[in-house]
Order: sequence, then C-alpha cells, then structure tokens
Amino acid sequence: MTSRPDFAGWGILLCIILSAFIPVSAQQLREVSGPAQGTYFIIKYLSDDTTDLRPQIDSIFSVIDNSLSLYKPGSLINRFNEQMSVEMDEHMANVVRRSIEVSKATKGAFDITVKPLVDAWGFGVHKPAVRMVPSADTLKRILRYVGYSYLKVQGRTLIKAKKEVQIDCNGIAQGYTTDVIACFLQEKGIANYLVDVGGELAASGKNQRGRIWTVGIETPSAQVQDAPAQALQELDNRAITTSGNYRRFFEQGGTHFAHSIDPATGEALHSNIIAVTVMAKDAITADGFDNALILMGVDKGLEYVRKHPAYGLEAYFIYKDKTGKIAVAFSKGYKDMILLK
Repeated sequence: MTSRPDFAGWGILLCIILSAFIPVSAQQLREVSGPAQGTYFIIKYLSDDTTDLRPQIDSIFSVIDNSLSLYKPGSLINRFNEQMSVEMDEHMANVVRRSIEVSKATKGAFDITVKPLVDAWGFGVHKPAVRMVPSADTLKRILRYVGYSYLKVQGRTLIKAKKEVQIDCNGIAQGYTTDVIACFLQEKGIANYLVDVGGELAASGKNQRGRIWTVGIETPSAQVQDAPAQALQELDNRAITTSGNYRRFFEQGGTHFAHSIDPATGEALHSNIIAVTVMAKDAITADGFDNALILMGVDKGLEYVRKHPAYGLEAYFIYKDKTGKIAVAFSKGYKDMILLK
C-alpha cells in the first residue's frame, strides 16, 4: 500500500452533534425497538421531546434495505450482482467505499466479494437442507472471481471486472446502519443515546442516571452452544461490534465450520476463536475490522491492533485454549473499559 486512508478522522460518519447541552436530569429516557434487517434493533435516548421517532427510524431501515439487502428483490446490491455495473445511492456508495478501504488496510482479510464463497458454504440467502464442505475444486473455481481488486468505483458507479463477481455487505452493513441512526439522532438534537442494531452498538453521552452507557458482551460458557453469560462494558462515545462463530456454523467430520470465510483461501473458519469484539470511533469501522481480526486470530489480531493505532481499534477475543477451556485476551486499551463479572 502506498498510502493509508485517514481512519482516525472518520468519526461517526463525520456527523456533528447539533444540539446544545441539556442537563441529563431534565430529560426522559425513551425507547424505540422492533425487528429489522433480519434481526432486532433497540434505540434508547434521552429527550424532553415526546415526538414518536419510529416512523422516521423505520424509513431509514427501509431505505438501507432497498440499497444493501440481499434478501430484498430488486435491491441495488442484487441488481449489481446480476449485471456488470450499477449506479449507487448514497448508502451503497458509503459502504462500498469504506469496505474497499478496510480491505486495503487488512490486505484482503475483509472483502465484500466473498458472496460466492458464502453461498458455497451454505451461509447465504438460499440455505441448503444440509450444509456440506465444498470440494477443493469448487473453492478453487470460485476464488478466480473473489477479490476486492475486481471492484472499481467511478464516481457513483460501481463496476466489476468479471461478470461472476458478486458482493455481500452483511459483514459491515449493520454497523453502517447503526451509524446512520446515530447521525439521525444527533440531527434531532439528541446528544445522549445508545443504538443497538443486531448487536452492533454506538453510544453518545450518558444514560438516565448520568453515567456512561453500559452494555453487555456475550461471553460463551464452557459449552459454546449454551446461553452466553454476560460481561459488562462501558461504552464512552464509541461504537462496538462483535463477530462470533458460536451461532452460525455446522459440523462435519468432527470439525466446527463457522460462517466467517477467509477470502484468500475460501475456507470457512475452523479455529479456536469463538468471537472478537471490536471498539472504534464508529460502528462501520468496528464492523469491518471485526471480520478481519477474527480471521487473523488472537496473537496476530492483537498485534495488528497494536501496530495500527491510527485506526482507533481496541479488541477483545474469546477463544478456547489448548485444554479446551474458554479464555479471553484484550488489547492494551480495552482492559480498562471492561467490567468482568
């Protein structure tokens, strides 16, 4: 790489808090929640305004789905996957450009052109009755058209170099959606909020008790399939996302294959890593990098965070040690912000 994008200046999508300071004690805690993007959302915020924000929030989800949802027929992303180019809207342009930046920063460990591999492993939109490990020949064939270098952004137009290239933004789109909603709240003059879209979170200001927002981190118990225990995490004007391999997986021949796919080899993750939680200035950054860090593993992942401070990342790994017990590892800056039980 000859140059590096200015990750440190990303902020929360470059939004500016427009509100004047209003004492937390003068505001009421309000909540909007429901299903969205195949998962849930919960938005908590403090305001003295009783206006119902749900219609506008539902509209945000709808617009982003029309752009980036593989499950929505006729979406921009589905149109691109069926043809050689597409004129992007603002949301697709933001996500694709950021995705390519993260791909370059991680030397391809994160790559949205993995869709054919995701489908081959049975983790795509159309799920097979039984998931099976793809043959070596199948993966070799697919890898011929996997790689972010096959994408070109020309103005608002996204162009592919090969007709077989297809993109899947699920590894970063929910983080982006979290940031968009956070910006919406800021534009409404709301300075104290917690946004959670399927476990991708962004927080600003303080909660109704005048304290930094506290969120739970899933810490799987000795049996990974069990209900996870909770650790507590302070989220001080930052975003946090998690890439986990204990929910979407299958087993074959005694090996646990998870939905995280290595774009370089085509292999589904089958390591000792259970999950990685990443903090950053905004959720799209954390969401993009958590996919790359889980593939790097504990040692290389923590080394990457340490050697790239400009990206503003902190990471928390959950893994199985050599004895099979659950263990955790933190980046230097993360440990001070987590309150373990």
